[in-house]
Amino acid sequence: MGLVRGGSLVPDPFTDASSLGELPAGVPLIISLEQWQVRRDELLARGQPLGLRLRSDQSPTRIADDLAHFAVVALEFPKYRDGRAYTHARILKERLGYTGEIRAVGDVLQEQLHFMQRCGFNSFDVVAPDAEQAWRTVAGDHTVWYQATGDGRPRALDRRHRR
Repeated sequence: MGLVRGGSLVPDPFTDASSLGELPAGVPLIISLEQWQVRRDELLARGQPLGLRLRSDQSPTRIADDLAHFAVVALEFPKYRDGRAYTHARILKERLGYTGEIRAVGDVLQEQLHFMQRCGFNSFDVVAPDAEQAWRTVAGDHTVWYQATGDGRPRALDRRHRR
C-alpha cells in the first residue's frame, strides 16, 4: 500500500487523524468532517497544512465555503462498488473549482485508477503490494478517451476535429 502521485510512489506528509480523538501536534493532518465542524478554530490556529477526509455519504458541497483551508480532500471508497466518490471528485473540480490534491482513499483498486484520474483524482492511496508498479501497469492501458471528464485530456472527437 502506498501513495501514488504523478505516477510515482511518494511519502505522505499528512497524518490521517480522521478517526483519532487526540490529534498529534506539529504535523499536517487529514481530519474528518466532524472534527472540522467541532474544532475548526483550533485546527486553523495550529498553522499546519490540513486535509479533509470525506466519507462517501458526505458531499463536498457541505464544505464549499471552507475549501481554501484544505490542501488535500481525501474521498473515501468504502468498497469498490460504492462510486459516490467519483461524483464528489467531479463536483470538487468542476463545480467548486477546487485546485488542491484530490486523494482516493479506502478500497482503491488498481483496475479503477484510470477512472478515478479521469474524474479529477490526482493522488491515490493504492491497495497493492507494489503501488507504483500497479500505477505503471494501468498507465499504458488507455491512450484515447471518448468521454469528456475532469482531467482535461482531449477526447477522441477533439483529436479528430483538430486534423
